[in-house]
Amino acid sequence: ASKLRLSGLCFLLQILNILLFAVFVRYSPESSSSLCSPQLNCSRRNQDSGFQHPRFRDVHLQVLLGFGLLVAFLGRYGPGSVVISILIVSFAIQWTILIQGFLYFFQNSKIYMGAWSMVSADFCTAAVLISTGAVLGRVNPAQMLLLALLEVTLCSLNEYIVLGLMGVSDSGRSLTVHTFGAYFGLMVSRILHQPHMDKRKKEDQQDTGHQPDVFAVVGTIYLWIFWPSFTSATTVHDNAEPWGVLNTYISLVASTMATFILSPVLYEESTPRMVQIQDATLAGTAMMGMAGEMLVTPFGALIAGFLAGLISLLGFRFFTPVLHSRLNIQDTCGVHNIHGLPGVLGALLGTLLTLLATADTFGDRLELVFPLVAQGSRTAADQAFLQLCALPLTLLFATLGGCLTGCVLKIKALRTPADKGNLENNVLLEV
Repeated sequence: ASKLRLSGLCFLLQILNILLFAVFVRYSPESSSSLCSPQLNCSRRNQDSGFQHPRFRDVHLQVLLGFGLLVAFLGRYGPGSVVISILIVSFAIQWTILIQGFLYFFQNSKIYMGAWSMVSADFCTAAVLISTGAVLGRVNPAQMLLLALLEVTLCSLNEYIVLGLMGVSDSGRSLTVHTFGAYFGLMVSRILHQPHMDKRKKEDQQDTGHQPDVFAVVGTIYLWIFWPSFTSATTVHDNAEPWGVLNTYISLVASTMATFILSPVLYEESTPRMVQIQDATLAGTAMMGMAGEMLVTPFGALIAGFLAGLISLLGFRFFTPVLHSRLNIQDTCGVHNIHGLPGVLGALLGTLLTLLATADTFGDRLELVFPLVAQGSRTAADQAFLQLCALPLTLLFATLGGCLTGCVLKIKALRTPADKGNLENNVLLEV
């Protein structure tokens, strides 16, 4: 029955996607800005294939390999969670193209899919993969698939409101990917709290040998190589300096150095474990998500990355136990420390930097980052106010959506029998 439940759900969802694609989805004509929603400002986003396809390649590799290997360090859930990551990516990309197509690219009763559709689908899929890191060990593969179904819908709606209607600049997705994904997953974990399961041994969440370290090494290298492209995928132009790439790399090195400074103070080991460096890398990139394309300055990016690395380690050492003991939130991969808190701080940093958005400071880049300010329809203060308002709005969407999703996943028919475990049951091993 468990095998048929997963197989049947995958079959139904795939047939649904095929039918919807057959009815609505068509190729987008090249260089046709008339097919794009005006909220997207396609004049600067629809680039030629020479720009879009390499950018899509980097972003897709990051989502598939980078995120997939991020959870492989877990001694108990590692191998199975990589399988789940591939399952989620396979479904979420299809579903995101449809949901975002109806919001952004729907015209003449059709969804016009192009390179930007795929990049945007990868962003939303990344938020889902972040959320799964908070619920590993509490949900089975069928529940993971339903989580992706609901979260993609809510994440796309939040992104449409924040980026499309409000005109917020969040090129590296501090808000719509890191913050949304982290707190969505944390709320699902809270709703799925089962007191009798909390006696699970602590080593379930820990690195238990050489092989997990190898996975963490490879995952970290993929982060370093491809995440700068992830951060700058929506704004980099051939005729503009890639501030997002530069600031992300600078933030990465600073957050890693912070790990080597603080880890020996908080833990017995004299050298940080590879998993801690991986977490610091993620925290540094989340910190630069919104602010990366803004006037951070190199030393400002160093400071931001350094603080992100410190916050990540301090969160694991002091805040994660509080989440578990006081709030009954089992954060398996620590997404609150490496995505949630850095994402929130990155959004606040981006809000402060928005106040500097003038033609004198940004030059021609102002049109790329804040087109409405460059056109004179908004002041820098108005833009900063909207950037700030987007944070509580995203948190509201994430927490309410996580609660709703958790309630759906608690349906008795979806639960794995208690004697079968969760991710290590026969269903997953056979998949």
